[in-house]
Amino acid sequence: MSETKKVIKLDEQRYIEVVNERYNPLVKRLELTCVISHFSSGTPSRKELREVLSKVYGKPPENIYVRSIVSEYGIGKSLARVNIYDSRERAITFEPEYIIKRDTS
Repeated sequence: MSETKKVIKLDEQRYIEVVNERYNPLVKRLELTCVISHFSSGTPSRKELREVLSKVYGKPPENIYVRSIVSEYGIGKSLARVNIYDSRERAITFEPEYIIKRDTS
């Protein structure tokens, strides 16, 4: 596992901290664990996360899937698990259908 501390700014008051970044060569995807700080607003949408991570990692949004976002009540922090695939074909092969539908709608 690669211990990475990458901070990505969403806006003036919200940011994503990538606490773990691991490349899975068998599946050909980058697996991220992120802590999202959003103290003064709601949890960012899956679409917003995909767009921001797309810019940072240089992959199209259709290669990025947010597996889960778990928010802590009243604290303004969320834990997100995200998979970034090398290709759309790999994503469709490995991601469950409900994740694909949820992230693309």
